Amino acid sequence: MFSQVVATLISLMLVAPVLASFELEIPLIVAALIQGSIAAFLGSRLGLASWWLPINLLFSPALVSALSFDVAPSWFLAAFVLLFLIYWSVFRSQIPLYLSSRKAWAAVAGLLPGKEGARFLDLGAGLGGMLSYLDAQHPNGKFSGMEIAPLPFALGWTRKIATRGNYSLLWGDFWQYSLAGQDVVYAYLSPVPMARLWRKVCEEMPSGSRFISNTFSVPGVEPEKVVELDDFHHSRLYVYRVPARQEMDAGA
Repeated sequence: MFSQVVATLISLMLVAPVLASFELEIPLIVAALIQGSIAAFLGSRLGLASWWLPINLLFSPALVSALSFDVAPSWFLAAFVLLFLIYWSVFRSQIPLYLSSRKAWAAVAGLLPGKEGARFLDLGAGLGGMLSYLDAQHPNGKFSGMEIAPLPFALGWTRKIATRGNYSLLWGDFWQYSLAGQDVVYAYLSPVPMARLWRKVCEEMPSGSRFISNTFSVPGVEPEKVVELDDFHHSRLYVYRVPARQEMDAGA
């Protein structure tokens, strides 16, 4: 948002006067592309993740294009509310909503420990698809998940009630939640939090337990195994074994 505001001010206070001095009249969509290019540049200089750059670039052109269709303002309000309920914390966490594929569900089910009552936690459970699948495949497991976005959480909770799922779905920030006692923790987040999350995993999870990350690896840490999913996104699971405390101290 900051880069969009600054880019708009630069466009109005610097770019527009320069174009006016040459008596150039440009279409509104071109002006929006200029503003978007400035916003994308500012975003890159501010250190935003690469996936933010096309959003900054195309935000104003998309808005101008939508206005040209004479859409009722109520639709824009509805779209804003919908996006807010899904992505309201992305600007802070830099973790968008990713939904795991069914092939990911099946692969994770095969990686669960065979012991009775194994504990599994899904960080960013989305619509609860992973939890619902594992609960059906392993009725003796203890499955739980966390989701911070209001709309995905509400849909996931509705799914749990409708299917009478025997798992827990909590609304909240997983950074404030302890991972102690979990046998497997699963995450499908983004590259941004992986180093910090690995530190949390090593500090809180028992040694020998597993941390599984969909698509995004932990920087500088060799996984125990990598599982190719061959799904639509050609995803892979990075499977890490949580080291004992003395191993961590020796590697420090």
